[in-house]
Amino acid sequence: MISFFIGILTQLYTLTGNLGLAIIAFTLLVRFLLLPLTLPSLKAQKKIMALQPELKKLKTKHGDNKEALQKAQMELYKQYNVNPLAGCLPQLVQLGLLIVLYQALIRFLGQGVINGVAVQTHFAWLNLAQPDHWYIMPILAAVTQLILSLMIAPATEVRDVVPNQSKNAKVQAANKKEEDMADMAATMQQQMIFIMPVMIGISALRFPSGLALYWVVTTVFSIVQQWALSGPGGLVSYAQRALALVKNRAAK
Repeated sequence: MISFFIGILTQLYTLTGNLGLAIIAFTLLVRFLLLPLTLPSLKAQKKIMALQPELKKLKTKHGDNKEALQKAQMELYKQYNVNPLAGCLPQLVQLGLLIVLYQALIRFLGQGVINGVAVQTHFAWLNLAQPDHWYIMPILAAVTQLILSLMIAPATEVRDVVPNQSKNAKVQAANKKEEDMADMAATMQQQMIFIMPVMIGISALRFPSGLALYWVVTTVFSIVQQWALSGPGGLVSYAQRALALVKNRAAK
């Protein structure tokens, strides 16, 4: 499989005569070929997000009766023709392919000669076989990943908690436990939204800039794809919070 992708890169480099253009064309080609795998997952996510209000009602209705809740959820999914597991297998396939593509790019960039011709690794300000010493590609990789992470993040949801007005000690304990779990989950989600771009940026500092170019192009493709299917998602919510924070600080 790795040799197959190296062969494609070699053909694209031969056609374009430019390694940067070959990597961009290769990235777009792979993403278009993966569309039949990615679209079902994105569409399923969009449907499930649209059903969140109904799912909350079911949780309130059935309370701690997990068996009844699960049955009601499956009936709801069936009613709206939603498969909650749709896209899981395609995502695993995508992950496997990305690992193979990573290895292919590493080996391809390590080749000094293709078809008897020395590989020209310069593209714009980059030496694609070396890290970007201007740090432009690592910054672009981190920023585009942050935008994608914010888009995928669900909008702020009202937690489904046991009514606070209840005087029953068990109900109050259940309410406190559920709130604590919700806070923990929200905190972890918030952290991952910002940790992932930082990790990507640090990795791009060390890897050949050809890999950073591949990552930026594939992330921008994902942003356009996500926007076309689901809109800006959580990006609007975070943008509004950031704007409000700036206004508050300016007012002080």
